[in-house]
Amino acid sequence: MKTPLLALILSAATTLVSAADAPVVRLWAGEAPGSAGRSEPEKVRVTDAGEHVYSNIHQPNLTVYLPPPGTANGAAVVVCPGGGHRELWADHEGHLVAQWLAARGIASFVLKYRLARESGSTYQVEVEALADAQRALRLVRSRAAEWQIDPARIGILGFSAGGELAGLASRKYDEGEGKSADPVAREGCKPAFQALIYPGRSASIEPVAGNPPAFLLAGYDDRADISEGLAEAYLRFKRAKVPAELHIYTGAGHGFGQRATNRGPVAAWLQRFHDWLDGRGLLAPAQQP
Repeated sequence: MKTPLLALILSAATTLVSAADAPVVRLWAGEAPGSAGRSEPEKVRVTDAGEHVYSNIHQPNLTVYLPPPGTANGAAVVVCPGGGHRELWADHEGHLVAQWLAARGIASFVLKYRLARESGSTYQVEVEALADAQRALRLVRSRAAEWQIDPARIGILGFSAGGELAGLASRKYDEGEGKSADPVAREGCKPAFQALIYPGRSASIEPVAGNPPAFLLAGYDDRADISEGLAEAYLRFKRAKVPAELHIYTGAGHGFGQRATNRGPVAAWLQRFHDWLDGRGLLAPAQQP
């Protein structure tokens, strides 16, 4: 007799690791391309609400959240926190999201990417930050067997500036360098799906046929260039014949992420994302070898 899903989730939740205990994997073994000589330690500040905000990132990495034993369904998500490309709000737009997904069988990876708009930064969004997102997708795909992931079901989710980055990675991808001496570089970086949560520069989202299906979400009270921009982007997805689903929540502004203080329908947005993944057949049980 199979364990009921609710009981399985409740049991799994008790075995999830915290952000402090989750393993961290660097994207590159040595210096990241474009970060030569940048060895300064990253900075972290803690807000009055206890949230961790990172900056001065020169060694991009992934924090790994794997589902508890026996619960993996084969899907995986690279999660990109936001922060205006000046900092990363890594809790409500990163670790808490990854923990929620991992409790439901979805392997999740919180990306620390380089910041292009931080004071004094030499990085660019479409160069180093994009390279970090692409490398994260390649890295997860290269270790799919180890992490019980279906390499065809690895997607990307991003918030605000991280949503801008997730959208870029979903339009700019390749099949990898097949003859590279680096096994990670041999892997393709096309996501199987994209989730853009109140993404920055919504007006610049120009999907083309063949881009991965999209889950789009914003608050009605967000800035017009984000909420209205995302609604207009949805129409561009439709015209490009890229499957897309759009949610605009009343009573919600910018930056709500996954917080215990969220109230009303927006508090269940992650469940809507889960339902969307399930409806697209991305949460089918992993095939046994």
